[in-house]
Parts: sequence; C-alpha cells; structure tokens
Amino acid sequence: MRKVEEFMKRHGLEVGDLVRVVKKEGDERITFEGLVMPPYELSPGETLTIKLDNGYNVGVLIDAIEGVEILEKAVEKPKMEFKEVLPRKEGLPNVRILGTGGTIASRIDYKTGAVHPAFTAEELAKAVPEIFEMANVKPELIMNILSEDMKPAYWVRIAEEVAKALNGGEDGVVIAHGTDTMAYTASALSFMLRNLTKPVVLVGAQRSSDRPSSDSAMNLTCAVRMATSDVAEVMVVMHGETSDTYCLAHRGTKVRKMHTSRRDAFRSINDVPIARIWPKGGIEFLRNDYRKRSGGEVIADTKMEEKVAILKIYPGISGELLDFLVDKGYKGVVIEGTGLGHVPQDFIPHVQRAVEEGVAVCVTSQCLYGRVNLNVYSNGRKLLKAGAIPCEDMLPETAYVKLMWVLGHTNDLSEVRKMMLTNYAGEITPYTRYDTFLR
Repeated sequence: MRKVEEFMKRHGLEVGDLVRVVKKEGDERITFEGLVMPPYELSPGETLTIKLDNGYNVGVLIDAIEGVEILEKAVEKPKMEFKEVLPRKEGLPNVRILGTGGTIASRIDYKTGAVHPAFTAEELAKAVPEIFEMANVKPELIMNILSEDMKPAYWVRIAEEVAKALNGGEDGVVIAHGTDTMAYTASALSFMLRNLTKPVVLVGAQRSSDRPSSDSAMNLTCAVRMATSDVAEVMVVMHGETSDTYCLAHRGTKVRKMHTSRRDAFRSINDVPIARIWPKGGIEFLRNDYRKRSGGEVIADTKMEEKVAILKIYPGISGELLDFLVDKGYKGVVIEGTGLGHVPQDFIPHVQRAVEEGVAVCVTSQCLYGRVNLNVYSNGRKLLKAGAIPCEDMLPETAYVKLMWVLGHTNDLSEVRKMMLTNYAGEITPYTRYDTFLR
C-alpha cells in the first residue's frame, strides 16, 4: 500500500471528503481546505491531492502534514433521471451538437477524479444555459475519443452524421472535438460535405471545465451562435484572445493550432477569419466572401484514400524514406519542403521515381505562411520537372487531407494535379496576402 493510501485509511479519508489540512513548512503552518482527490495512479504515492475552492489542485506531502480534519463527508448523490430532450421553444433555430470527445462540456467525478463529457440536454443546460436561449439544442454523443486518436474512418462517420442532421431539418451543427487534431477534421469535413447549405462549427476547449480559467462555456456559446448564422461553411470557433472578450470563426481549411496551451491557440493562416463572435450577442463579419446559407440536400462525399503520408524535409534527409513509402504501397505523399517548397538535390530522383510509379507527390512549405513557388530556384524547377504538384498556400495538413479525398476519386495523376489545384473549400487563397502574417 502506498503512503497516501495508508494515510487516507488511517484518518478515515475518502475521495470527495471536504477536509482541512495543516502543513508544516519550516517554522510556518499552512492550511488548505478542499476536496480530497483520488491518488494519481502513476505517482509515487507520497502526496495527498486536494481540490481547492478556486478549482486548482494542490499536492501536500504526507510527511509534512501535521493535522487533518474532516469538515464534511462525501455523500453519494442520488442519480438523476435525465430526459433526453428539453422543451422546444417556438421561433428558435434548431442546432444539433455532436460530441466526439474532448472537454468542451464536461463534469468532474470526485470519486474517480475523471472529467466526463456532459452530453444530455439537462447536463448541457446546467453547464452552459446560454445556448438554450439561442437555439433548440439537441446533443448527441457519437464517439468519445481523445483528439490524438482521431482517424480518417471517424471523419467519414462524422461527415455522415452531419449530413444526416442537416438534411433532417437541423439549422446548424456544432461538433465538440479535442483541439489537437481539430484542424484536420475541419479540413476533412470541408472537402467531404458537398453542396453545404448550413453552418458546421467545430469547437473545443484548451482548458477543462473543472478549471477556473476554462474556455469551454464561452467557446460553446459562440459556436452555437455561429451555427445559427448565415455562413454555410465548415468553421472552427475558439477564443480570439486570452481574455474572455470574443471568439473567432476560422475557415476549416485555413486554421491551425499554434500554441499548446493558450486559450487563443487557433489562428487563420494566410487568410483572415470569417467573423468575430461576441459571447453576449452579435457577430462581426471580417469578410463577406463566405458561402451563404441556402436550400438543397447536403451530400457526404466520403471517399478517402488512407494510404497517404506527410514527409518533412530536414538537413540530411534520405530519399530512402520516400522510397519506403512507395514500396509500402502509399498512393500519395505530401512533402513539407523548406522555404518556397524546396527539397535537397539528391532527393529529387526519389520524387521522380515515386511519380513514375503512380504516386502523387505534393509540395507544401513548412514555413506555413506564404506560398509555394517552384519556379524561382533550380531545385524547384527540377522538382516540377520530376512531376511534383505545388500546393499554392495550402497548409500541410490541409494538403494531406485534400490529397486523401482527391485520391479517393481518381488515381490518374493528371486529374490529381487538376483537382489539387482546384479551390474547393477556400483552401487556396487566390493571391498572397501580406496582412495575415502572425507577428
């Protein structure tokens, strides 16, 4: 038995108890009050974890604890019977929220310490009541996975569920998604959802709902507001700055997570966001060239070739890596080239070999900002001659997803080139913008 478990047993502590703990630190005595959290299974087990009133956890070394007092025992609350649908309000638009995982709306279980998705209508109403004043919201948890576990097969399922909801009478769809791979999913849906006639909004949270600095409620509020707007595109809605002032709606093919933890981690790259959304009400459009809401059936065009890879160029890279992908049967490779889309000179013959064997090789820039141009330097021109497809100002992940979708429709390399250079969902900015560079 670990030290913390022995300590809890000796003092009659249970997870969820409200306690007062006195810690000795030198000649000082420090007092903490909060809820006992479950011991972290991978820790050495030498600290007692307490959740303070401010929402943060503090670990107190067992050997430094002078006294512990139970202020209130944990009480097992009776389970509530949830109705799945709240009363509909006449005149409000209908919005479906599809949950895939993440912490956009969640509740903490003090028996286990886990944060669980809150996805019945009543749970959402308690967590973010504002959204039910804007729309008749119907939540549905279609999967519950970590963002890093997202797969192309899941994109297909999400696209089919979105099309089903929109064609079934919903006025907009919100997709609750983990932030790490949200841009990939946004790109995939942008290509899969053909003839999109209503808003599709992906939303996440950088900080979970049990933290005082959580961005989940505001993000979800702004996402539902955007789902009732006139914009018939796939968008990502997240905090626009570190404070709780506004959110931004980013085009699904132009957005990237640019910071691991900041609440305003998402940025539009080589483009400007579609709109600024104020949580208390109102949408400020930052451009007017977005696709407008209309009628008609949404088509889920979900044919995808999964044998596609991304290869990042770096000093000393061996062309054997590309050969390996070709030999393993990959149908397409997106190269993140340096600068304008460059690769080493000795890498070019391997590109030529891949193309000759029917593999589509697309080139983006790892710079992210700016545009691929293979006509400036000799290696770029040789790369073009070898059959590489320059991907304009597409983000590498957008080019990756688009190539999967394109190869799901054709293996003809001339047709692949044509489709990759066709602007389907705003993934290609017609001209290089100098006012969008992130400083």
